[in-house]
Amino acid sequence: MPTLKAAIYARVSSEDQSYEMQLSEIREYAERMKWETTEYREKMSAAKARPVLAQLMQDARLKKIDIVLVYKLDRFGRSVSDIINNILILDQHGVRLIAVTQGIDTDVKSPASRLIVHVLAAVAEFERSLIVERVRSGMAQAKRTGKHCGRPTRVWSRDEALELRARGLSFRKIAAKLGQSEGSIRRWLKNASKG
Repeated sequence: MPTLKAAIYARVSSEDQSYEMQLSEIREYAERMKWETTEYREKMSAAKARPVLAQLMQDARLKKIDIVLVYKLDRFGRSVSDIINNILILDQHGVRLIAVTQGIDTDVKSPASRLIVHVLAAVAEFERSLIVERVRSGMAQAKRTGKHCGRPTRVWSRDEALELRARGLSFRKIAAKLGQSEGSIRRWLKNASKG
């Protein structure tokens, strides 16, 4: 049986923090399991992009790894939904996630692990539904109070556009003067000249 390839992902939030506590426990775990390991170390705060995590996820998609090992789940994502989405992506590619200190393992061979993945998927779907519902409610409220949702539309004078064109201004200059796209001005003026 081939040796499984495990990705060790460790993240700290600031330059003065150390990976060592995370790495020592994860390495010991991988060593006991006799897995081949590759380390992915990231120093990023929660507000920034995580290029190392992005690389790990790309390697998972390319089937370069079989397992992802993390110290705790909170090291693996910015928020609950971020963590869940990452787990579901790994699961789609047949990659197992283990949070070493929390006893969480998404092994497909374990019925309990499958239950965890299904519960996480349901939570993610529920959260997406709540977001959609909140957006719809907000838009309905805005509409009731007369507020415009989406890109604001500027009212412009067609007569002024015709006058500016008659004075010889280009479509671009007319569009800039009226705060519209050049395409809108061009279409409207061409249609107006036909009528």
